[in-house]
Amino acid sequence: MSAGAFDDWMKTVQAHVETALAAYLPAASTEPHKLHEAMRYTALGGGKRVRPLLVFAAGALTGADTRALERAAAAIEMIHVYSLVHDDMPCMDDDDLRRGKPTVHVAYDEATALLVGDALQAQAFSVLAEGDSVPPARQLAMVRLLAQAAGSGGMCGGQAIDLDSVGLSLTLEQLERMHQLKTGALLRAAVVLGALAGKDLSAQELAALDAYAGAVGLAFQVVDDVLDATADSATLGKTAGKDAAANKPTYVSILGLEPSRILAEKLRNDAHQALEPFGEQARRLRDLADLIVQRKA
Repeated sequence: MSAGAFDDWMKTVQAHVETALAAYLPAASTEPHKLHEAMRYTALGGGKRVRPLLVFAAGALTGADTRALERAAAAIEMIHVYSLVHDDMPCMDDDDLRRGKPTVHVAYDEATALLVGDALQAQAFSVLAEGDSVPPARQLAMVRLLAQAAGSGGMCGGQAIDLDSVGLSLTLEQLERMHQLKTGALLRAAVVLGALAGKDLSAQELAALDAYAGAVGLAFQVVDDVLDATADSATLGKTAGKDAAANKPTYVSILGLEPSRILAEKLRNDAHQALEPFGEQARRLRDLADLIVQRKA
C-alpha cells in the first residue's frame, strides 16, 4: 500500500477524531465557562493522535463499528491529554510549551490546569460508558481496561516511578519497566480497545496484538528519548532537552544515541513480526509502527 494511501487514511481518522472530541467535550458556552474552554483549548486542534489511530487500525482487524471506535478513540485521547496537562504543571515536569502552544497552567492558571486534567479523565469514562454499539459485557471490559491502563498499575504508576528516578542510575530493565507503565500501558490499551470494539479474536490473535502493542509502546518512548536529545523545541512542539536538564534516566543516557536508534528499529521489526498472523488486514498497524519509529517530532 502506498505512503499516500496511508497518509490519506491517517488524515481521515485524525479529522474524524477531532470532530468526535469536539462533540464529546462540553461546550465552552456551558458553565463553568473557563474550565470548559480550557478543556477544549488543550484537547482540540493539536497532537499526532497516535492512540486514536491505533484504535482505528486495530478495529479494522475485527470489523468494529465506527461509532464504537470513535468513542474509544476520543476516550483514550482525553486520558492522554489529561496526563499531558498534569505532566506539564510546575509540581511535575514544569513545562510551558505543549503541541506548539502555551501549556494550560501558563495559558490559564495552575488550579484550572489541575481541574482540566481531572475533568478530562472523568469525561473519558463517561464517553466510553455511554455508547450502545457494543454488547454491555464488552463495554464493561473496555472501561475496565482503560481504567487499569490509566491508573497506578499503568500510566500514573509509571509517572510516579519516573519522578522518583530523577538523578538516579537505573538499569535498562528498570527503565523498560517504567516506560511499559508510563507510555506503553496506554498505547497497548489503544490497540486492545480497538480490537474489543469488534468481533472476538482467538487467544493466539490477542497474544499477537499484545506483542505488537508492547513493541510499539516501548519504541515510542525510545524514539521520544532520541528526539529529546536531538530535535529542537520548534520541531517537537515542546521544550527540547528537558530530560537531560532534569537529570532523568533515558534510553539515550543509558545506551547512547546510536544504540537507542538501533533498539527502536529492532522494536519496529518485532512489531511487524507480531502481526504476521493477520496478513494484509494489519497493514495500518504496520504503517503505524513505521510512523512511530521514523517520526521526526
